[in-house]
Amino acid sequence: MLSAYLLYGGLTFVLSILFSMGGAGSGVALIPILHFLGLDFTLAKALGLFAGASTTITSSLMNIKRKVIEYRFVLPIASMMMIFAPLGAYCSQFINEDIVKFIFMLMLFYSASMMMFGKNKALVHAQAHWVLFFVGIVVGFIAGLLGVGGGNILIPLLVLLGYDSKKVAITVSFVVPFSALGSFFTYASYVPIDWNLLVVIS
Repeated sequence: MLSAYLLYGGLTFVLSILFSMGGAGSGVALIPILHFLGLDFTLAKALGLFAGASTTITSSLMNIKRKVIEYRFVLPIASMMMIFAPLGAYCSQFINEDIVKFIFMLMLFYSASMMMFGKNKALVHAQAHWVLFFVGIVVGFIAGLLGVGGGNILIPLLVLLGYDSKKVAITVSFVVPFSALGSFFTYASYVPIDWNLLVVIS
């Protein structure tokens, strides 16, 4: 058991460093790895959420301290994600696990494709305020369902919608810790959590 904890902790440490460089949570990579190593998929999602929140919360606090957050832009997304991410996490228990895994695979493909080919290309310029609420609802629910913070979905989507990439990065660093923790506590309400392992990976 100790060797397994050391393995999980080491993997989390490496992934957290790599993903923090890009301003994203490590959960999107940690979840499939933990599941591959034998952890239950839903437990892996819960642990990945907590690890992802731990990775990004420092960036969030630093941006608050530096006063670089544009709250008029951030709050519509943040408020909707904090409501709909836990809702997605709750609904996950009623959806066939194979379907969730398939959606997770599509999300990984989408994130990888956008990072390689479309991250800096705006397809439209949807600057209406209601778009931010809609983005928060959709991304929040999907993120909660899949057990991720949502940054890997949110960043390329907002850039494609024509928003400034620097503003988007700051927004994601603020939003992800709160949506991830909301989803984590929802999963923790119905999934047996290995609290010792949680301490190790955080």
